[in-house]
Amino acid sequence: MSGWTSPTHIVILLLIALLLFGAKRLPEIGRSLGAGMREFKDSLSGHEPSEPEQLPPAETPAQTPPERDLR
Repeated sequence: MSGWTSPTHIVILLLIALLLFGAKRLPEIGRSLGAGMREFKDSLSGHEPSEPEQLPPAETPAQTPPERDLR
């Protein structure tokens, strides 16, 4: 096969993406990419959703209390 359509090339591209972005960030990137493509498709067709889809809240790191200055 020619080009970047062979299964081997796709696996290599996915491994590079995994190394660049990390395992925690890839699902977030995929969700935002899918939402953007969906919005683009809806804008082209003129379809306005009646209710915006609710995405699950992103995980936030545990908040630490601010450090106090003990001078």
